[in-house]
Amino acid sequence: MARVVFVHGVGKQYLSEDSLVRDIVPELRGGVRLAGAGADSAVVVPAPEDVAVAFYGDLFRPAGTRADDENFQAADVESDLEFELLMAWWAEAARTDPQVPAPDESGTRGKVGWAAAQGLRLKTVRRALDALTGAQFLEGVRDRVLIGNLKQVVRYLTDPDIRTRAQAAVAAHLTPDTRVVVAHSLGTVLAYEALCAAAARGEKVNVQMLVTLGSPLGMRGVVLNRLDPAPVDGRAVWPRNLRAWTNIADTTDIVAVVREIAPAFGPAVDDLVVHNGTHMHDATRYLTAIETGRAVAAGLAGTADE
Repeated sequence: MARVVFVHGVGKQYLSEDSLVRDIVPELRGGVRLAGAGADSAVVVPAPEDVAVAFYGDLFRPAGTRADDENFQAADVESDLEFELLMAWWAEAARTDPQVPAPDESGTRGKVGWAAAQGLRLKTVRRALDALTGAQFLEGVRDRVLIGNLKQVVRYLTDPDIRTRAQAAVAAHLTPDTRVVVAHSLGTVLAYEALCAAAARGEKVNVQMLVTLGSPLGMRGVVLNRLDPAPVDGRAVWPRNLRAWTNIADTTDIVAVVREIAPAFGPAVDDLVVHNGTHMHDATRYLTAIETGRAVAAGLAGTADE
């Protein structure tokens, strides 16, 4: 059984577990190797067979053969939650990228903006998409990709069937041998909830280290308050089967709007910042960061909280 389990993020609906293993496993192993670089290092790089990928991307693959299934346009941002998430990405992009114009204080933020007439709301969505696709770190990303990604996040949070089946894909890889869970983007939400669910079922899972990369878990309105189990008095539940947690975010990652999640999940979370260059949310760049490699190595060595 795998000692390290990786949980991917959005936008993988046309891939497979095998294709992600091909791309992700070498980067994860390479990150551990970089973290332990040096002749006198005691860091042990996990073997390829020690790393598994929990794949759920197929749950978002459109059925049938229609060519326009994912040809999303501004009018397809329909629900309040989709709109709220898009506005959060826009505001964060404006905060971190001087090329991105900030949303107007009136009409695009808060309850007033979200309850606006459909015509105004559509214009706001169009402005948000124009701003985001012109951002330095999102250059070349199409509207339909951005909308498709935010729809996957919202579907996971609001569709019980998708949520159950996605968590089952993670749970299938959680065994008594699992020492480290590494998760990226939306996958961090799945990983957290799957660990909590395994603990509630009394399964013999004892993870030494959870490593979350580019996580939206700290977004109170969009994600945190919708977690299962729900936060208690504003504080998220700590998974009983988890020993230590390292949360890593790029300083310009617009998905990780709240980079420090310790205030919500507890002081045992170690929040770290990295620099991923021009691909701030890219999973492979997160995996090759020394901070990620060190966290994985610590979990494998059983020294996560020492």
